[in-house]
Amino acid sequence: MRIRRVVTTRAGGRSAPPFDSFNLGDHVGDDPADVAANRSRLARELGLAPDQLSWMEQVHGRTVTVVDGTERAPAEATDALVTDRPGLALVALVADCVPILLGDSEAGVVAAVHAGRVGARVGVLPAALETMESLGARRARVEVLLGPAVCGQCYEVPRAMADDVEAHLPGSACRSRNGTPALDLRAGLWRQLGDLGVGKIGVDPRCTVEDETLFSHRRKAPTGRIAAVTWLEQ
Repeated sequence: MRIRRVVTTRAGGRSAPPFDSFNLGDHVGDDPADVAANRSRLARELGLAPDQLSWMEQVHGRTVTVVDGTERAPAEATDALVTDRPGLALVALVADCVPILLGDSEAGVVAAVHAGRVGARVGVLPAALETMESLGARRARVEVLLGPAVCGQCYEVPRAMADDVEAHLPGSACRSRNGTPALDLRAGLWRQLGDLGVGKIGVDPRCTVEDETLFSHRRKAPTGRIAAVTWLEQ
């Protein structure tokens, strides 16, 4: 099977400022009608029906939900979706957190993960890989995209927080542009993937804070959400 991966930008939608314009998050204070129109356009541009998009109620945890397309509501309180159903697109929404798209084309299994500081720290990515394996995936075959996120130079945090995340996600602690303690979650997740036996890793290097074509909560809040989407094509 062929695996498709798409990452949106903030351009081309209907939402008014400060959510301008292609906001796909329905939990940020945007007009629900505008969000619905943007989500319909996303499906249309991907060549899918709106009910072929699978959403989740992201809560910064490590819960993983397997979906099969029969669901009629977003997956509750979860930060990773996994499926083996062709044509079912999994969506992770971000505005600084790391969206992670995973897939094993031979097994026909894909996953979309929302990994913020807390989720990355508590192991949402290993949990998603384990769930993929329960559906037949093999981590040695899994290909991964780490999507746009706040970079280490822009993600200043207190020293105690940096030390705590580093203890749970080695490789994530760094220094900011100002020389202060900071976090590079993509670096930590890259190392974690390698430790887990996943070697096919791609990175979208864009920083959501620096790139104004993307939404960033740290740059300006309130704001919208971009989407990272993956699905299987037969």
